[in-house]
Amino acid sequence: MVDYFDELETRDAEQRAADLAETLPAAIGRARTAPALARLLREVDPATIRDRAALAALPVIRKADLTEAQRKNPPFGGFATRLAAEFDHIFQSPGPIYEPGRHAGDFWRLGRFLHAAGIGRGDIVQNCFGYHLTPAGMMFDSAARAVDAAVLPAGTGQTDLQVRAAADIGCTAYAGTPDYLKVILDRADEMGETLSFRSAVVGGGALFPALRQHYADRGIQTRQCYATADLGNIAYESDAMEGMIVDEGVIVEIVRPGTGDPLPDGEVGEVLVTTLNPDYPLVRFATGDLSAVMPGVSPCGRTNMRIKGWLGRADQTTKIKGMFVRPEQVAALVARHPEIARARVIADRDGDMDAMTVQIESPREAVAEYDASVVEALKLKGRVEVLAPGSLPNDGVVIEDRRRYD
Repeated sequence: MVDYFDELETRDAEQRAADLAETLPAAIGRARTAPALARLLREVDPATIRDRAALAALPVIRKADLTEAQRKNPPFGGFATRLAAEFDHIFQSPGPIYEPGRHAGDFWRLGRFLHAAGIGRGDIVQNCFGYHLTPAGMMFDSAARAVDAAVLPAGTGQTDLQVRAAADIGCTAYAGTPDYLKVILDRADEMGETLSFRSAVVGGGALFPALRQHYADRGIQTRQCYATADLGNIAYESDAMEGMIVDEGVIVEIVRPGTGDPLPDGEVGEVLVTTLNPDYPLVRFATGDLSAVMPGVSPCGRTNMRIKGWLGRADQTTKIKGMFVRPEQVAALVARHPEIARARVIADRDGDMDAMTVQIESPREAVAEYDASVVEALKLKGRVEVLAPGSLPNDGVVIEDRRRYD
């Protein structure tokens, strides 16, 4: 028998519609207390926004809108309903973009995901998401508290210490990017250590089938979620392993890329998310990700909408090694060196891990100098290739994803 996180997961369609008719107007009304949303929704009567069709008539908020608003009015651009000092945490993601956080109430709602992955009281989660500046570490820390699991706040890097801690403490679950767990396991083998991981909850990158199977062969059940710093948990896998179930704290729409027009179920389009978070109530926020709605409900008994997971980007912004790389960052790299004509970032795979190559058109073979600028501009290390001017295609592509997800 499936152990559900709460009764919200198994509501029938009629009950979901009735609940939405109550919660959505309240959420829109609360959103209008945020200065930026008050301006955006000033002509909207919250009482009339009672279903998805009414929601679809509201304007779309894009990441660029949020970035520009934060630049003019830091830190949250007027999109929060609280003052900055009223939050427990303020995070900075690459861009920079600032996000709020709170201790109470599993702010990012990832506890539901950990529960679906079988993690709870008696587990010790080795949390290998970063705790410095960016929110992922605290997001999964909060999730573990929500299911009464203990946490080793491991963060990123220092693999030998990660292995030592996992062995000494007896960590039973891993949280982090999909490929870093393999780094820990391989190093543990080299050190002659036996680790006790039974479960892995991953995000921040693609979980390739071969890597999932590699973990399964070692007795580790791996589940992935779809979450962002702005929105928290959007969707997650269950034991049914058929698509991803939309979280109960958000409303997901699939729209024609570049528009706010909903697409029929099954068609691939851009993911828009409305979060019911009263403190940071983003409405019709465009993630830039592609996905599609799956028909029916999950065999696990959870009845919310299912999506096919991450199917690519609606724009060129790409996640590499768990970090977003944006076109404006590539432009900043080019601007650092007047002799650079163009640059292109290529995301690829090196075995089971993400790899990044940065191709630069320049008459100078200044690889070391450009390498330092790449780290400063993109916040990631990668291989630099200097090409002759005119070598790159004149197609407007600055970020190319060569990874395959099938």
